[in-house]
Amino acid sequence: MLYKGVLTKMQTQIAQPIQYYLVFESDFLNMNQLLDKTIGIQFIGHQCLNCGRDRVIYRQGFCQSCFFEIPQAADWIIRPELSTAHLDKEDRDLEYEKKVQLQPHVVYLANSSNVKVGVTRKSQIPTRWIDQGAHEAIEIVEVPNRYLAGITELELKKHVSDKTNWRSMLKNDIKDEDLISWRERLKTYIPEEAKDYYIENNKETHMEFPVLKFPEKPKSLNLGKSPNYSGKLVGIKGQYLIFEDETVFNVRSNEGLVVEIAI
Repeated sequence: MLYKGVLTKMQTQIAQPIQYYLVFESDFLNMNQLLDKTIGIQFIGHQCLNCGRDRVIYRQGFCQSCFFEIPQAADWIIRPELSTAHLDKEDRDLEYEKKVQLQPHVVYLANSSNVKVGVTRKSQIPTRWIDQGAHEAIEIVEVPNRYLAGITELELKKHVSDKTNWRSMLKNDIKDEDLISWRERLKTYIPEEAKDYYIENNKETHMEFPVLKFPEKPKSLNLGKSPNYSGKLVGIKGQYLIFEDETVFNVRSNEGLVVEIAI
């Protein structure tokens, strides 16, 4: 069977194991059901997730002109401490920025390849953790806006990483950590403005991923260089498809690519 569409990050559903869905405009695939099956991926073209034009994707699924214009790609997305909606100050589109920034945000610890600190909207838990391939995670603070989360993360990442090693995550080269102890050790570094929002007595969330075999030496599939690929799917973790020949494909980093999937 053939499925054609624009890649966007896989949708997920919390379960044991996590359920993954590749969603196209008029169809979708439950990727868990394709484990141990051969899948073909063919690169067809580009389609910017904002303007819909056939333009080379620059970043985050957007063409270059859209990336530098739309609020969905502004600097505060990656650097939440730059958020200004709480000051009623516009960056690119104040209405959009208020909608996104002025809602509950969580600063968390997640363990995928190592313990790392991160920020997400409360509504994106546990989706954010799943997308990072974290097998365990815990909230540290829940604050009313993105700015407070950003300045908290800024302080905490002086004492704990804010990066994930994707190779270690995919190889499952991980160890269980006592995230409750980590959280308590980091409590002292929370900025004054956010101290009242510290979360106590919550438990770790654990996640199980649908993987039959972890790669020992993962190699990333680049559809620009290899526009036709076929392989047996043996796992899904984070936003990666893992194949038997140790090829891995990051769906999220290829958003905006038009592909044809053959089952």
